[in-house]
Amino acid sequence: MMHHLPVSLALVVIAAASILHARTGAVHTVPVELQPLAAQVTRVIDALDYLGAPLPETDRTAINAALAGNDERAAAARLQEVLDPHCLLDVHINPESRVHVAPGRARAELVEQGWRTFLIKIRNDAGVTAPLRVSSPQALRVFARGPRGFSISPTPEQTISARDVADRWLDLQTYDKPPLVAALSGLAVEYRILQLYSRDAGQREASIAVDVGQGTQDIGFRNDAPVLFRVARSNDVRLRITDERGRPTTASLVIRDTLGRVYPTPGKRLAPDFDFHPQVYRADGDVIRLAPGKYTIDVSRGPEYVSKRVPLEVSPAGGSASLQLERWIDLPARGWYSGDHHVHSAGCLHYETPTQGVEPKDMIRHILGEGLSVASVLTWGPGYYYQKQFFEARDHKLSTPDNLMRYDLEISGFPSSHAGHLVLLRLKDQDYPGTKKLEDWPTWDLPVLKWAKAQGAVVGFAHSGWGLQVKGDALPTTEIPPFDGIGANEYVVDVAHDAVDFISTIDTPPVWELNIWYHTLNVGFRTRISGETDFPCIYGDRVGLGRSYVKLDRLTYEGWTEGIRNGRAYVTDGKSHLLDFRVDDRHVGMAGSELRLAKSQAVTVRALVAARLDERPDAAIRSKRGDEKPYWELERARIGDSRQVPVELIVNGKAVARQQIVADGVAREVTFPLTIDRSSWVALRILPSSHTNPIFVLVGDRPIRASRDSAEWCLKSVDRLWSQKAPQIAARERDAAAAAYDHARQIYKTRLAESEAGAK
Repeated sequence: MMHHLPVSLALVVIAAASILHARTGAVHTVPVELQPLAAQVTRVIDALDYLGAPLPETDRTAINAALAGNDERAAAARLQEVLDPHCLLDVHINPESRVHVAPGRARAELVEQGWRTFLIKIRNDAGVTAPLRVSSPQALRVFARGPRGFSISPTPEQTISARDVADRWLDLQTYDKPPLVAALSGLAVEYRILQLYSRDAGQREASIAVDVGQGTQDIGFRNDAPVLFRVARSNDVRLRITDERGRPTTASLVIRDTLGRVYPTPGKRLAPDFDFHPQVYRADGDVIRLAPGKYTIDVSRGPEYVSKRVPLEVSPAGGSASLQLERWIDLPARGWYSGDHHVHSAGCLHYETPTQGVEPKDMIRHILGEGLSVASVLTWGPGYYYQKQFFEARDHKLSTPDNLMRYDLEISGFPSSHAGHLVLLRLKDQDYPGTKKLEDWPTWDLPVLKWAKAQGAVVGFAHSGWGLQVKGDALPTTEIPPFDGIGANEYVVDVAHDAVDFISTIDTPPVWELNIWYHTLNVGFRTRISGETDFPCIYGDRVGLGRSYVKLDRLTYEGWTEGIRNGRAYVTDGKSHLLDFRVDDRHVGMAGSELRLAKSQAVTVRALVAARLDERPDAAIRSKRGDEKPYWELERARIGDSRQVPVELIVNGKAVARQQIVADGVAREVTFPLTIDRSSWVALRILPSSHTNPIFVLVGDRPIRASRDSAEWCLKSVDRLWSQKAPQIAARERDAAAAAYDHARQIYKTRLAESEAGAK
C-alpha cells in the first residue's frame, strides 16, 4: 500500500502538467510498479518547479487522490494519465534498443524569443540506461552554458549558410541536471524534460529525433517525429516602477501566466537574471518581452516593502505595466541603514562548476532590487583569481548614494578554512604578505585576523553555527559542541587575543550561533553580532535575507562597517526591528555601549519595536525544526494563532522579562524596568527574528564575570577545538598556534577565578 508516500510527492508529480494544454495523440499507459515510478516522477517535478513550469492545481488534486488510494496499479496508471497530456513526444525503446518516436498529446505551442518546457514519455522495454539524446535539423545548437550565461553558436564542425540560418529557427535542450541525471534509469516508464526556444513567430515545423546512442535509431524514419508548432508573437512591455513616493526605482518582479509558468524562463536566463530565481530585477523604464495574454506580477523590494500582486494583460500590440511599491516601514528615514555583509558573485548556485562568476553590473541590480543600503560582495575560493580584479578598497562606481556596493574578502577555500570562514570588511590590501596563490596563506585563522585588523579592517566569522551544533533550545547551554565545522570555531581562541570584531548570525540555527556568543559575553568579551545571508550558498533566494541595521547620521561604507564593529546595530530577518535600544540614557553602540553605575540600582530599558506578520499563520514554516531553513524567521516567534510575538529582555544570556507586541507593522515603544545588582550585559531579542547588540552595565567598576559555567565552557571548548583543528594546521605554524591556544586557556582560567562563585 502507498499510504506512506509523502503528500509532497503528489505535489511534485504534478508540476509537469502546468506546462501545456493537451492535444490528441497516442501515448500509451504501461503497467508498472508504483514506487519506482513515483520516485522518478518526484525528481522530474522538483526539476519542473525549479524551472518555473509547475503543474496546475487540478492535476495536483488528481495525483493526491491517486496516491491516497489502496490500489498501487491504479495509482501508477493515474500518474501516467495526469502527466501524458504534457508530453510533446512519446518515445518507445524496443527490446532490441531501437528508438521509435511519435508525437505526444501536448499542444505544440511556443513563444517567440522565449522558452517552453515539455515532458517526454519514455517506454523502455530494453531497460536502457544510456543518456537520452534529442536533436533537430532545425536547431542551431543547444544553448551553451558558459561563465557568463548562455550563448547560441553552431558546433565547431558546422559551416552555416544564410539559408541554414533561416531554416534553423529552433533551439532545444533536455534538462538533466540535479535532481535529475543524464542517464535513463532503466525503468519501464519514465519522464524526461525538454525545453524549446523559438527565434520566430507564426507556424514553424521541426523534425525532432531521439536516440540513446549510435545505432539505436529505428529504421524507416521512425526515430523522429515532425511537429508543427504554433509560435505566439511576443512584444515588449514597458515597465513603470516607482517607490512609495513616486520616485523611479528598481524592484523584484515575479511574472506568471494563468498556468503558473514563470517569465522569463528561469533555466534559460542570462545575467543579471539568475536561473535559480523565480524573480527578475527591473528598473523603471525597462522592458520585458511577453506574448499576448494574462499575467500576474508579484512586485516587492526587500522586507521593508509589502509584496503586491498586480494583474497584467498584454495585447497583440504589447503594452505597459505601472507598478508602485508600498512600504510598511522606512528605516533609512529613521537613520537605520540595512546591509548584508556576505554576498557572493561566484560559486554555489551561480554556477555548478565555479570558474568566473557574474560581474558587478549584475550584482548591483540585485542590491538595488532588494533595497539594501550596503552590500559586501566577498571574493572567495571559487572564482577567486577572476573576481579579485573587482577589489578596489573603495565603493564600486556602480554604487548609488542610497545603495553602496563594496568588494571585500571571505577566507573560504583557503588553507585556514577548516578553522572557520572569515569575513574581512574594509580591507585596503587583499593579498596576504608573501603569498602568490591561495595555498600560500596561513593554515589557521589568527594570523589572518591580525593582518586584516592591522590595516583597519572590520573582521569576523561567517555562518557562525556550523560546527557549533548543540542539542535542544537552551541558551546558553553547557554542552560542548563538536567544533568540527567552518563556522565560528576558532573564535573561542581568537576572541581571547582581541582579534574578532563580530560573529555572524541569521544564516545558521540561532541557538548554535548565540550560544558561543553568550558564553564569551558572560566572561567579559565584547564581540558584536552582524547579520548575513551568504548568498547564494546558504540562502540563494535573494540577497539581504539576513541583515544588520546600523544607526548612522550619513550613509557611508566606512561608517556602516564601523557601526558593526561598535555594535551600533541590530540583526534581523527584516520582519522585525529593535530600534533605538538603550538603558537609561546610554544608547547601544555609543560611548562603547557602556553604562557605569556606582552601585546596584534600578534602570529602564527602552526600544522602539516594530514587526509585521501576515494575519494567517504559515503552518509550513512553523512545522520546521530549528535546524531547518529558514533558521531566523518571525513566523516561528508567533504566539499561537495570534498576530503577537514576544519581546524578551536578556541579561547575561537569560530572558528575565517578556512583553508581547502585535506584529501589525506599527512601531511601539517597549519599556522594561530592571534592577542591576552586578556588572552585566543587557540586550533585547525577538527570537528567532531579531536581536540587538548588548549594552554593558558596570557596577562599581567591576568587569563582567557573569558566569563560572561560561568560563568553564570556554576553557573546555579550547581543548575540544585543538583536538579538532591541530591536525590540519601546518607543521611550520603549529608551535605558534599551540602558544596562542595556551594563551586563550590562561585567559579563561583567570576569568574563571574572577567569576562570582554563585554565578552559574
